[in-house]
Amino acid sequence: MAVTFSNLHTDTGLKSLNDFISGKTYVSGDQFTKDDIKVYAAVLEKPGDAFPSVGKWYEVVSSNLAASFPGNAQGVRFSGKASAPEAAPAKPDASAAEDDDDLDLFGDETEEDKKVAEEREAAKKSTKKKESGKSSVLLDVKPWDDETDMKKLEEAVRSVEMPGLLWGASKLVPVGYGIKKLQIMLTIVDDLVSVDSLIEEQLKVEPINEYVQSCDIVAFNKI
Repeated sequence: MAVTFSNLHTDTGLKSLNDFISGKTYVSGDQFTKDDIKVYAAVLEKPGDAFPSVGKWYEVVSSNLAASFPGNAQGVRFSGKASAPEAAPAKPDASAAEDDDDLDLFGDETEEDKKVAEEREAAKKSTKKKESGKSSVLLDVKPWDDETDMKKLEEAVRSVEMPGLLWGASKLVPVGYGIKKLQIMLTIVDDLVSVDSLIEEQLKVEPINEYVQSCDIVAFNKI
């Protein structure tokens, strides 16, 4: 059964998670799963001593992510805050109209009629496009140094727009020596967006490379 967590950036939300995960190693049992990655992405940073179970779990997940995805992995779920598009007016069912043409109201269907109907049905199937798959990606975006404006870095990253790309939740994660990295979720349509091209041709070129030093794929999962 799915478990719902909310407001994990607040003490109330963290307390709920702390009570749930007490005595457990991971969110969904004894094994590391995508559920842990999803909850991890929603927790802004490692919580304090007031939430010991969450703090211990956070360290375990951080260790798993670092060990499981050391480099350019090739392939949890977060949606962006884009407003819902207006519903398009319903269109008449063209297939129903075409099917009506196949009915013989004044006599028995002949072999020729059957052949025409079969050819028409085959043509309809061949023109249907296969629905493209989607993937959920977790990126680490690292700045040049501790003086990089991380707010402007995130704005620059989110300024990249293309068909099939939807930016999701994000948070800043301490790296060391006062430097923080941006960890950000995105959802892509596989046939439209290549993550490697997104990184090399968008995030690591001017003007965004003024803020971005490097990008790494932390997790890549089919939806």
